[in-house]
Amino acid sequence: MALEKLRSIWERTLNPIVESLSWMSPATITWIALPIGILGGLSVYLAPQDNFGASMLLGGGLLITLAMALDGLDGPVARATGRVTRWGDYLDHTFDRLLDAVWIICISASVFVDDIVLGLAAAWFTLLGSYMGTQAQAVAGTRNYRGFSRADRTILSIVAIFLTGILLYFDNYSWGQFPGIFDHIEINPLSIVVFISALGGIWTFLIRFIQASKQIKQIDAENPLPQPNSTDEE
Repeated sequence: MALEKLRSIWERTLNPIVESLSWMSPATITWIALPIGILGGLSVYLAPQDNFGASMLLGGGLLITLAMALDGLDGPVARATGRVTRWGDYLDHTFDRLLDAVWIICISASVFVDDIVLGLAAAWFTLLGSYMGTQAQAVAGTRNYRGFSRADRTILSIVAIFLTGILLYFDNYSWGQFPGIFDHIEINPLSIVVFISALGGIWTFLIRFIQASKQIKQIDAENPLPQPNSTDEE
């Protein structure tokens, strides 16, 4: 939520870049971001626990950062060139969800977390929170950005990837094990961000569901839907 508030400021600083990309289709920018983001996730997933792995983490972090930068450019380019379309918006949101899941699962499946089940659960909770925002938009007509936003989660993930890569060079990236049923998972920046993503997804789902329910019930009270079995009174 905090980083979403900076979106308009960020977009204003992009004006020179947007102008230089005005010749390119916004959908093309969206498509380019997808394979770059997937390669970034795979780089994290395949990174071993040595100096080469540290370099792979830093490279993966750079690729994910580039994918996020491109994701932040397709919309401004579309608006600046008068090419805003429903398909472009649909494509952008679809690829956002795909990359969200890929990044969390790749981090969780890496040797630094090594728990694919946790990754799948975190991805599911993340997608559930995102779903509540888009569903609220579909029903109520307004997008709900409350909770742990995609920007917040992705920035934390990128920081965790870079931090783990730097600490791995010094062989000081692990700080023990989590307690209880998670005692098989090392405490490090990557495992921490997976837990934050999972808990953030649950919190986002709940807060968006509660807010949307109030808004939708108010719309129902003010403008009820026509009932199929009702008859007009003469």
